[in-house]
Amino acid sequence: MKFAIAFANIGPLAHPRPAVEFAQAAEAAGFESVWAVEHSVVPAGYESTYPYDPSGRMPGPDDSEIPDPLVWLSFLASATSTLKLATGVLILPQRNPMVLAKEVATIDMMSEGRMLLGVGSGWLEEEFDAIGVPFAERGRRTDENVAVLRALWEQDEASFEGEFHSFSNCIVSPKPVEGTIPIHVGGHTPVAARRAGRLGNGFFPAKGNHEELRDLFATARATAEEHGRDPDAIEFTTGGNGVLGSGALAEIEALAELGVDRVIVPSFVFWGNPAEDLARYGEEVIAKSQA
Repeated sequence: MKFAIAFANIGPLAHPRPAVEFAQAAEAAGFESVWAVEHSVVPAGYESTYPYDPSGRMPGPDDSEIPDPLVWLSFLASATSTLKLATGVLILPQRNPMVLAKEVATIDMMSEGRMLLGVGSGWLEEEFDAIGVPFAERGRRTDENVAVLRALWEQDEASFEGEFHSFSNCIVSPKPVEGTIPIHVGGHTPVAARRAGRLGNGFFPAKGNHEELRDLFATARATAEEHGRDPDAIEFTTGGNGVLGSGALAEIEALAELGVDRVIVPSFVFWGNPAEDLARYGEEVIAKSQA
């Protein structure tokens, strides 16, 4: 089982020294990756429903600091050596995929192959309006942008013809270290599960009980088979409060039986005393679960 830190670029970790110290302590404790969230802008007083809290609101005030995940991850790259650098998630339909391909490949090259790209289609309609991307197009743009990224990373001279993007003989250099970058599809709906099955190297539902996760994973696998892909090649990532406390090892074992490959732990549970708390989790949970 792999272990990751989610919500890694918020709260005190939005600032340079705490972020570096936290990432180094997480790496030393045995965590495999850190996953940084994204909102380019948060329209004050938004009315869209945040799907990961019963209140329908993101934690914290609207002006909470959320550093750009790619810039934040690139800052950490030079302060770490094994920790993988992931977006969890980047709002893909809001991004120009040609520019993004260069940015992500550069981080991957400079970190010697440690980049993971977690993507989502987004939920904050007011943010789409402010950026100028039609909210109703977000699903189609997500699918197409994945195809554009892979074309630019994997073809020497890339060409593409789609609904939103068209180009011929375009070169992105540097290329990713391994020739491409794993794309993990975020979301907790059947739509997201099917997208992961069609397009993803991984699937990252950020919430769901065991029964819900079992159904979502089955949907992703079945969709992969329908599209001639290997369902066993899809990496499953999830987490929750169950991976904390006295029942953590039992919950991790149960998640492994569901097919989970990577457990996510929210960063804020370690904010009080990061160095000691991360080290303790490494000794009491990560090491024992991998023994």
